Amino acid sequence: MRSHVKTSAAALVGLTIFCGASAQGETSTGTPPTASAARQQFYVEDIEAAMMAHLAERVDAGGVFRLRDDKTGEMLALRFVEIHDPVRQIDGDTYFACTDFHALDEPDKLYDVDFWMNPRDGQLRIYDTKVHKEPRRSLLYGWYKHPRYTFVNDRIVSLYSQ
Repeated sequence: MRSHVKTSAAALVGLTIFCGASAQGETSTGTPPTASAARQQFYVEDIEAAMMAHLAERVDAGGVFRLRDDKTGEMLALRFVEIHDPVRQIDGDTYFACTDFHALDEPDKLYDVDFWMNPRDGQLRIYDTKVHKEPRRSLLYGWYKHPRYTFVNDRIVSLYSQ
C-alpha cells in the first residue's frame, strides 16, 4: 500500500496539457452540492485520483496552483508536494483529502491545504478548499506549519479567535 502520493511539477504540467487546464485561482464555495439520489461508494484510489485530476485542471503551464487564501484573501502561488494519508470518507457523500504545497521558489515554506469533495455526475468533485496550516518562520527551527483549525468529530474548530 502506498504511504504518500507524490508527483512532480513536470507531471502536473503534463496532466494540465492533457486535461486542458484552467489557470484560474481556486475558490472556496463553502457549500456542498446536493447529495445524489443513488449513493455511490468511492475508495482511497478514487479520492486520490479526484485530487490529481483537480490539480491537473487548475495548474498553469508552469505547474503553479493558484489558491485564494480563505482567511487572508491573498492569492497564493503554490507547487504541489503530496497528498497526506489517510484520505477518507467523512460522512455519506463527503470525502476529504489533506495535502502539502510549497510556496513558489521556497520548498521549505509549506502550506497544508484541505479539500472536501462530493460525487457529481459519477465522479468526485472538489467543493471546498481551505488552508489548514500556514507557514510560519521560527528563528530556531526555520519554517513550520502553524495550524488555523483542528477537527472535532470531522467538524472544523477554530484554534484562534478571528
